[in-house]
Amino acid sequence: MEVLDHPERLRIMPAMKKYLPELKERAVRLLLVAREDVGGAHGASSRIGQQLGIPADTLRKWLLRADIDTGARPGTTTEDAARLLELERENRELRRANAILRSASAFFAAELDRP
Repeated sequence: MEVLDHPERLRIMPAMKKYLPELKERAVRLLLVAREDVGGAHGASSRIGQQLGIPADTLRKWLLRADIDTGARPGTTTEDAARLLELERENRELRRANAILRSASAFFAAELDRP
């Protein structure tokens, strides 16, 4: 039962590796240039990924996101997705506040009805 004594040993997945925004921008620029030259992003993403030490799938996702953000592909842009999350969070908070106000109103209405 030694494992249960140390919760830090219970890690199932390693932490996701974060990349600097400058590295992401540079990699996407390189992929865009390579895509124009060669005509396909698959081989270019593998080659550039090896050079930069980034998995090719990650590069392809970054390129897809960049295409969506620039309007070259259909989809929800990063800004729209962030705004949507913000509005959903605000909506949850307002619903919670309304529920609290509703229950408080019912409580005080019951207090006023007592003789």
